[in-house]
Amino acid sequence: MSLKSTVLPGMLDERDLFPCFQPILALDSRLVVGYEVLGRYRTAEGAASLGPFFTNANADVREQVRVDRIIRERAIARLAQTDGAQRPLLFLNVKPSWIDRTYQHEGRLHTLRMLERYGVAPDRVVIEITEDSFAGSIERLGEIAGIYRSAGCRIAIDDTGTGFNSADRIAELNPDILKVDIHLMKRSASHSGYLAVLRSYSVLAEQIGASLLIEGVETEDDLQRAIQLGARYVQGYLFSPAEPDFQPKDRYAGIVDRGLSRHRLGVRMSEARWRETGEQLADCLRSARLGEDGAGGPEGAADRYDRLVEGLLDRLPDTCIRVYLCREDGEQLSSNYQREDGRWVRQPEYRGSNWSWRPYFVADILHPAVGVNANISRSYADLGTRRWIRTISASLDRELIVLFDIIDVEAAFRRDGSAV
Repeated sequence: MSLKSTVLPGMLDERDLFPCFQPILALDSRLVVGYEVLGRYRTAEGAASLGPFFTNANADVREQVRVDRIIRERAIARLAQTDGAQRPLLFLNVKPSWIDRTYQHEGRLHTLRMLERYGVAPDRVVIEITEDSFAGSIERLGEIAGIYRSAGCRIAIDDTGTGFNSADRIAELNPDILKVDIHLMKRSASHSGYLAVLRSYSVLAEQIGASLLIEGVETEDDLQRAIQLGARYVQGYLFSPAEPDFQPKDRYAGIVDRGLSRHRLGVRMSEARWRETGEQLADCLRSARLGEDGAGGPEGAADRYDRLVEGLLDRLPDTCIRVYLCREDGEQLSSNYQREDGRWVRQPEYRGSNWSWRPYFVADILHPAVGVNANISRSYADLGTRRWIRTISASLDRELIVLFDIIDVEAAFRRDGSAV
């Protein structure tokens, strides 16, 4: 169904208003589990999106609320026509300012009344709080979200990370679903900072017990990004635009299966390459010797540690940007050796630093996997270079550990926007 993008002014004839439904898929079941409700308006040229109308700052708010209620009620009525046991979730967009206005004037929430009227269980509805220049009380909005939740509805935050929906609002509303637009993700193709922010949403969702929904998925590479970032739900034109009717639940299962298979294969191949790199670095250490202990005190010992590291430099891969030696408790014994402009630079000022505060140090070094010669950290952003790296650690003996910081070229996305 092609859409016109005309901004619709003035009063709209309710006979020409109707809802459309864009499917939302769950990656675990590969099925359509719900639909976002989007408003449409019939015109002489075809169906027009009501998006420009709802976002028009010059439009009459009362008219916007009226039209929104008509669309919402018709969507709920359509849901009521389906078999109760098979009813999908319905994602209803609600502006914070509209919720607040309605609650102040009417004392009840209009959506809950509509659900009661049509006999639809509230647990079939997700209240999707959209980005809005809301100036009201966030505490009261939290109370309203609590009323929806107490009735059985779920709460989603739309446009996570933009405008109104910042971290403090997320904390206050305690959503069940965080919704992130793929277009923010695509910006990460040319700016590593966006990738870090996007990954933080996955961690945030995990920490607050919410699910991550990635919308705007248009290509198979977009689907790979969503999977890599830990999305549970996906939505976008790769599957379907918004349509007037519900669709078979398994219609897009094949697309999801292919995406998951591609992801699994990519992870297996990537981890195999990292294991091979780890084994090569461990082999380098097997022939390494500290030399005889002798006079010279701590400075002499430090020099021996440096000489050991220097003996490894010519054998390290080009992707290695830093190497140093630590004690098991995290204290650095050698200088840093950092690659700069193709040459190794010795940085003795790092002797005595303690790195046991880093999450990877405790997880991967103090608790090594049985039978593994080298341990590999998860990908993270390097503090010095801001590049995505992994740290490979290999034991020289029971107390000495050599750490190699290796660029993770697969952690970011190519500048052309395709997934690695």
